[in-house]
Amino acid sequence: MRSQITLYDTTMRDGTQGEQVNLSAEDKFRIAKKLDDFGIPYVEGGWPGSNPKDVRFFEMATEADFKKARITAFGSTHRPGITPHEDDNIQALLKTEMETVTIFGKSWDLHATEILGVSLKENLKMIKETVAYLKGKGREVIYDAEHFFNGYEANPSYGMETLAAAQEGGADIIVLCDTNGGSMPREIEEIVGKVAARMGVPIGIHAHNDCGLALANSLVAVQAGARMVQGTINGYGERCGNVDLISVIGNLQLKMGYPCVAGEKLKQLTELSRYVSEVANIPPLNQRPFVGNSAFAHKGGVHVSAIQKNPAAYEHMEPKQIGNRRRVLVSDLSGKSNIDYKAREMEIKLGGNGYDSEKIVGEIKRLEDEGYQFDAAEGSLELLIKKVTGQFQEPFTLESFRVTTEKNRLVPSACQATIKISVGDEEEITAAEGDGPVNALDNALRKALTKFFPQIGEMGLVDFKVRVIDGRGGTAAKVRVQIESRDSREIWSTIGVSENIIEASWQALVDSFQYKLSKESAGVL
Repeated sequence: MRSQITLYDTTMRDGTQGEQVNLSAEDKFRIAKKLDDFGIPYVEGGWPGSNPKDVRFFEMATEADFKKARITAFGSTHRPGITPHEDDNIQALLKTEMETVTIFGKSWDLHATEILGVSLKENLKMIKETVAYLKGKGREVIYDAEHFFNGYEANPSYGMETLAAAQEGGADIIVLCDTNGGSMPREIEEIVGKVAARMGVPIGIHAHNDCGLALANSLVAVQAGARMVQGTINGYGERCGNVDLISVIGNLQLKMGYPCVAGEKLKQLTELSRYVSEVANIPPLNQRPFVGNSAFAHKGGVHVSAIQKNPAAYEHMEPKQIGNRRRVLVSDLSGKSNIDYKAREMEIKLGGNGYDSEKIVGEIKRLEDEGYQFDAAEGSLELLIKKVTGQFQEPFTLESFRVTTEKNRLVPSACQATIKISVGDEEEITAAEGDGPVNALDNALRKALTKFFPQIGEMGLVDFKVRVIDGRGGTAAKVRVQIESRDSREIWSTIGVSENIIEASWQALVDSFQYKLSKESAGVL
């Protein structure tokens, strides 16, 4: 068994420095509890000296019962010309009452003299005094050596002097930061190895992803002797982000044999990634390694045929290990293997002679040539398979609808929709208003159907997307509308294509309701 690697999460501080990443104190608290439950040993809550939101988070944290995680307060060395006791930011760290504090200091002579405006000697004094003061207050101190690799390359002896100052001050862990994210794996491995051999305290790595190498740099640092990895969930962070702890865990624990978290927690890795994404209100990245929706998705017919015989043919691991799942996509690249797999997954029976599969593949290829995209709309795909094989009975029929939009110079546009449908021998005519023509049509259809199918009331819209397929037609171009709907049990996507955006939206809307009702009639939901 290799050495235990300590994980340090900075999603709530460094991660929030990324574009479009904004977390309230309450958001931070929810994420901290999730990370604690997952088993992350250190969770950095923020910089209490910089904003009231972080102060409020630490007030909440002091009242909470964290099972494993040490909530960590972050700050800098004391300001030039004063003592730590006189520095408001240092006192703010102590007021959080957190047992662990993380302090960053300057490792690059350029930053000491040109950015901070102090002598090299004064910078060393500030590092040592700050660490020693916090240790004297009974705190565990993690020292982040900012820009260490740039500083070491420019002036190796001074870079090491800054680390020595932190160690003499009593730092419990010293973390080497590739703050600009420009170092190469070979440099990281060589320098971490030298530092780890000379220092008397554990070494950590803090890598940024500006060259797309944060993960590679973190892994080689561990191989060279680093025993702590700092990063963020989903790689959020300034500029190109920090190293993604999700990938760090997947690679270190599953591929390289370095334990990071309890083995049973690995099955929660996908859930953790998506939970943080949801709280941060940032759409999950489908292509994210290990946990992305596409991480174990197969589209080509040759691939699908192979994984049905042995998944190892095109998968580097079993997706269930980290809480993800295998997905087979259907598109114009699909063969019969894709259809057979999807039909089994959807519990739809096909004819044993392969004729059904051939018919379905042919229809999919025809529709995708018109602009449909079924790998992103599995609700519509399921309905298509049932229709082609004669296993679908329409729950309702459209007789007609009319949508009107009115606008004058004084008020925003007002939209109304009137719809007539038939269910069996009964007809229903209803009207509804909406914020736009599609919303009005959705409201009218929902109103008409609820009389016959009360369960429609629990459906909700998750997302609505419109994409121009070929823009050469200008405003008359064909568009693809994708709708994502949900009820209390699942989320499904449906699709429509037309030169008329209302018609395309209608197709996607109808499929959404029909999917829900077909599941109900089959007793699935």
